[in-house]
Amino acid sequence: METQLTKRYATNMNGVLSCYDRILIIGTLPGACYAGGMSSFLFSKGIRIFDYAKFAEPLRERIRQCAQEVCKAAGIEIEHVSKSHIRKEDLVARVLEQRGDAPGLVHVLSAMEACPSYKPWHNKATGKTYLRGDTGKCLHYYFYFMDEDLGLCYLRVPTWAPFSLQFYCNGHSALAQSLKREGIDFIQADNCFLRIDNMARAQELAASLSPDMLHQHLDKYAQQLCPVLDVFGQAYHWSIRQIEYSTDLMFKSTEILAALYDTLSRQSILGADAPRVASFLGKKITPVLAQEIGSRLSTRIEGRCIKHCMGAASVKIYDKFGRVLRVETTSNDISFFKHHRKVEHRDGHSTRELASLKKSIYSLIDLREIMLGCNQRYLAFLDSLDDTRAGQRDLQRLSQPRVAIDSQQTVKGLNFFDPHEQRLLKVLQHGEFNIHGWRRADLVKLVPMTPSALSRQLARLRSIGLIKKVARTYRYYLTRLGRCAIAAACSITRFIIIPAMAQTA
Repeated sequence: METQLTKRYATNMNGVLSCYDRILIIGTLPGACYAGGMSSFLFSKGIRIFDYAKFAEPLRERIRQCAQEVCKAAGIEIEHVSKSHIRKEDLVARVLEQRGDAPGLVHVLSAMEACPSYKPWHNKATGKTYLRGDTGKCLHYYFYFMDEDLGLCYLRVPTWAPFSLQFYCNGHSALAQSLKREGIDFIQADNCFLRIDNMARAQELAASLSPDMLHQHLDKYAQQLCPVLDVFGQAYHWSIRQIEYSTDLMFKSTEILAALYDTLSRQSILGADAPRVASFLGKKITPVLAQEIGSRLSTRIEGRCIKHCMGAASVKIYDKFGRVLRVETTSNDISFFKHHRKVEHRDGHSTRELASLKKSIYSLIDLREIMLGCNQRYLAFLDSLDDTRAGQRDLQRLSQPRVAIDSQQTVKGLNFFDPHEQRLLKVLQHGEFNIHGWRRADLVKLVPMTPSALSRQLARLRSIGLIKKVARTYRYYLTRLGRCAIAAACSITRFIIIPAMAQTA
């Protein structure tokens, strides 16, 4: 993936890498993960609903015994975490410093944490007895291990029914394992790479994370560390709960990235309005939209972060260790994204249509392309912010009259301070036009001009190179020159002229 930003700084970078980052997966037993299913299971086994606790207690002891046996075999002790402010990652990091990154069990932590549960209930109105959903606390075990394929992972196992599991892995850790197997040298800091000798092969490996391989590892760890499957007679269903996909620009020195990121962070927080944030994530703002959209700036230990949110998804940019500029799309609910897929209807027939992404781990393949597209659109936005100097040169040229090639008539230059032209140019920048472009009919609703006057303006903008027409259609889109020039004009007006005029008022 090459953009104008990566072209300009190509000699100052070690490369660009797009890869899954944090992946959080939930494992549920299909017949026991909801109150009605667990009630039916107890009925089928001849167990009274009010004996639910008696049924679950022996299973709790199974898991505790399994944890003790696993730790004894590995020669480690279970460490109990009693305070919420203690970071489990820090405890595991200290163990890794002494132990190294050899495959196998690294550490086991235990903690009392909230968990979903069920409560026996007798409905006097209907005379029926069943389980109702409830919440409580139980002991959880965190099994941290170094996997040969996935790197550092953990499996969170509760000691109380319905035994919903949580699995964590990181795409960068998995890539590091693949690079080691192929003998490719690299420098890694935390969950990012500072240098990789063979970037092309690294990108291929990053894109080859297999849901089938992941499924095999998940089933293996569930059978080893949560020995209750024989009771329920079911395998776990694995779904994605949280996920991050990053595009890293790896710079050779901190000096170059520091100056660049200072410019990008200041302008992006002001330049990304709600329609533009929606366009980053492949969405449009409609009158029926009921999702919160916004941007915020936060400071982390690693660096400064700009985050643009829309509902359950977000796209953000931050610098890591002063060497990596990371653009990252995240989601807490991947059904936020849509794609064309086979949809099965209740009456049995199926159609192929635009539908929400399934939460299954097998959506990782399609999700990779969707989230990469989000990163690319955000990088395209950053191109226009960073290229203001080139935009200013084009602005000088565009403001002068010129002769149209097709008609040989003189076309007047742009006046970026004319309120009518400002209105038109700002409308052309709307986020919803970034993906599919626009038609004249789309602009009539937003610009106070007659259709004929608007047609003449579009022809003028085409002549001076700000917009381009899609072949064999009535749609237009902004050229790179148009994006840069309009961004430069808006930046000059908003960040320089208006503040300067305000000081003299």
